[in-house]
Amino acid sequence: MPLTEYDFQSENPVDRLFFGQRAVEKTSAFLFYSPGGLVQKLIHQLKYQGREQLGDLFGDWYGMQLRAEPALQNLDFVMPVPLHPRKRRQRGYNQCSRFARRIAAHLGARYSEGHLVRTAHSRTQTARNRWNRWEGIRGAFSLRNPEELEGRRILLVDDVITTGSTLEACAEAFAPLSRTTLLLAALATVP
Repeated sequence: MPLTEYDFQSENPVDRLFFGQRAVEKTSAFLFYSPGGLVQKLIHQLKYQGREQLGDLFGDWYGMQLRAEPALQNLDFVMPVPLHPRKRRQRGYNQCSRFARRIAAHLGARYSEGHLVRTAHSRTQTARNRWNRWEGIRGAFSLRNPEELEGRRILLVDDVITTGSTLEACAEAFAPLSRTTLLLAALATVP
């Protein structure tokens, strides 16, 4: 497996996607994703072929690695990037949920699927450039009960970071929470 070996202590290329994003403290990713590669095939099985157990496998593997991260000590919540309800009904599950749930278990943090919600449906992002991805997803997320998140340390988890647009749009929803620390992690990133 092509591990990134990125951590939450030193700067990495994924961090650079989020420079200037006030709400984000640190970002990392577990694997490198390349078109036609093994990681792409496994993620496609997880997302489109009902192989949800791959989320558990990768969540356990990454979660064990993340336990050693000082930046993730005393974490309050782990949250998956949510799907729009229509997409979730269509797919039957959120591919990030089991991955994030297993990471939360390893970090001793609370798992939450209810605080961050996707309020706008958008078409698939896979064939869009960075600007079109951002335009297509900007304002698509909001927080429920944000007062429960103020002053908390939160790890937000996605499947693949390509341009960072999805996680950036999620971080935008957290921006009003001035005392909240937001960290981002993904199963994979495009090198």
